[in-house]
Amino acid sequence: MQMPILRPTVAEVDLKKLARNMRKVRGQAGPGVKVLTVLKANAYGHGAVRLGRFLEENKLSDFFGAASVEEGLELRRSGIKTPVLVLGSVYPFEAFEYAIENGLAITIASLDAAKAVSEIAGKLGKKALCHVKQDTGMGRIGTRRGGVFNVIDFLAHQPSVILDGLYTHLSSVETDSAYTEEQIGYYRDTLTNVRLHGIHINHCHVAASAAIAARPDVHYDMVRTGHSAFGLEKGFEPILSLKTRVVYVKDVPAGSSVSYNRSFIAPRAMKVATLPLGYGDGYLRALSNKADVLIRGRRCRVLGNVTMDMLMADITDAGPVAVGDEVIAVGRQGDEEITLAELAHRAGTIDYELCTLLMPRVPRIYKE
Repeated sequence: MQMPILRPTVAEVDLKKLARNMRKVRGQAGPGVKVLTVLKANAYGHGAVRLGRFLEENKLSDFFGAASVEEGLELRRSGIKTPVLVLGSVYPFEAFEYAIENGLAITIASLDAAKAVSEIAGKLGKKALCHVKQDTGMGRIGTRRGGVFNVIDFLAHQPSVILDGLYTHLSSVETDSAYTEEQIGYYRDTLTNVRLHGIHINHCHVAASAAIAARPDVHYDMVRTGHSAFGLEKGFEPILSLKTRVVYVKDVPAGSSVSYNRSFIAPRAMKVATLPLGYGDGYLRALSNKADVLIRGRRCRVLGNVTMDMLMADITDAGPVAVGDEVIAVGRQGDEEITLAELAHRAGTIDYELCTLLMPRVPRIYKE
């Protein structure tokens, strides 16, 4: 029995906007270039299975990206057939067995991993789909310049392996063009060496969301999108709105405090609304006394410390607010809009973190 949605706090995901964003990404990528949509971390909090099914049914994505074998298996068990690349470094190596059995493409970031995947695939009697990760300067996972060709050459000569990809990740596209150029140069050197040795690789991919628009020269065979797909990149439509409703309205006299530790003292007589939204839902405590919500088309400041399940907002100048009125924490209401980027700036973080922190207890409602 499915539980009814009784608490009014929900995340609404607009699938039509997702489709428009994906078509825009494909237009930027250019003819013949495949698009991999990153569905890791529950599709940045938007709902990996639901978005994956929608993208597959509407033929909007050629590949999906997951952070772990477990995330890839979740997509497979939901019936998704689209190719899935596990972007994270797989450990322990025994996990390769699950990936190979379920047709997941695997990131190979070392010669040890290359040897392990070849051996496991051989024992299973199946082909392992492998994407070699080159660390050109991200400093996270991947084989550096000196050893990456050895990994590629080893895999290219294994009968149990399909060399499905070679990729890297650019760390500073928007902030350091010289460093980006250096990273791209290292990748190009590797690709030249691969081609000189007559080795075929199915998918060469470098550009993620920021680089798709900024660096069309490195689109190669495939690009990766997440930030753009979900409307977090400039020029794309945000697909997520975080909504709730007023559950309590009260008069607060001058000098009274609001929330824990008296972090807000009313400077005058005020009207205050209580909302069933808190850090237990993923709305950061760092937004205490800093963020706004939208009520009746007006910006209303969050008052006092955000609590686990509730927060308070100043409705003194918002008109006749009543219990049940809709509240927008992220999204548009009337002429006003609050974006994840705005909240991230106020909290001293990035929009990726805010959307991935949305907790499972916040129902995702999908609009088609």
